[in-house]
Amino acid sequence: MINKVIKVDGMSCDHCKNTIESALAKINGVRTAEVDLDKNEVRVDYNDELVSTKDLHDTIEDQGYDVKE
Repeated sequence: MINKVIKVDGMSCDHCKNTIESALAKINGVRTAEVDLDKNEVRVDYNDELVSTKDLHDTIEDQGYDVKE
């Protein structure tokens, strides 16, 4: 398992938090996804044999947010 912190711009409310966490949770191989609105971060625990960092970034960006890494 990999634990990764992803910087994300554009998150400002609980709806943003729920949208990103729900989208990431649907990916096979993602164990947990937790948004920290104060830090503009998403912490993701995932199996890197099933999920790539690009998959995570693409999923976040598909929800309308900007990944800053």
